[in-house]
Amino acid sequence: MKVIKLGGSLLEQPKALSALFQSLKQSDDEVVLVHGGGALVQQWLATAGLHSEKQHGLRVSPEQHMPYIVGGLAGAANKTLMKQAIAAGLKPIGLTLYEAGVLCAKQSESLGQVGVCQASKAVSGLISDLLALGYLPTISSIGFDENGDWFNVNADDAAVAVAAAYNADLLLITDVEAVLDGSGTPLSYLNSESIQELTQAGVIKDGMEVKVRGALSAAKRLRRCVRIGSWNVMNNPFSGTQISE
Repeated sequence: MKVIKLGGSLLEQPKALSALFQSLKQSDDEVVLVHGGGALVQQWLATAGLHSEKQHGLRVSPEQHMPYIVGGLAGAANKTLMKQAIAAGLKPIGLTLYEAGVLCAKQSESLGQVGVCQASKAVSGLISDLLALGYLPTISSIGFDENGDWFNVNADDAAVAVAAAYNADLLLITDVEAVLDGSGTPLSYLNSESIQELTQAGVIKDGMEVKVRGALSAAKRLRRCVRIGSWNVMNNPFSGTQISE
């Protein structure tokens, strides 16, 4: 099984999404999608006249914001992906982390309803059943706890939790071909040491640093390599950047 985390920026790139889903249509792999959609959520909150702020990259999510966050992520973002998948001839089905067998808990009072994924409960048979029936599970980064409280979960963390629950490979699909070196050449492999060196040299910085460190954290937790790149990684297992401990 492969878990593919889709960056929120892809929601605004219909051609890239179409290419990704066409690639999935041709693949024999069992695939589960996990996605966020921060830009869309920001738009919904702004339209509702609600001020949104972030702490350490995480969106503060008061309870009164959650209907908009849930509607943006589990609703509009999820169904945008389903629309593209259906057009490609796939059978997507929209889910939250709960249906995938991943429980969540509140991360801190200061962040409101921002959730952290806990150790998975008994792995949900639903995902395996859906895959066996030819469906494409498409999981938003909305989670629940055992009491039914809902949470806004970082999409990278959500993807790692799903991959860990099913002992699956993890691909982080973003809007770049790969991590680049100082001369603009794609890097095929990175580990903790080389990431530290390139970060200190200012080669890996800003948004790419966040992506790379997230992938490294995922590789450490999953105890296997994580690949980061564009949708082309589906067609070419040697494309993108492979990241390990």
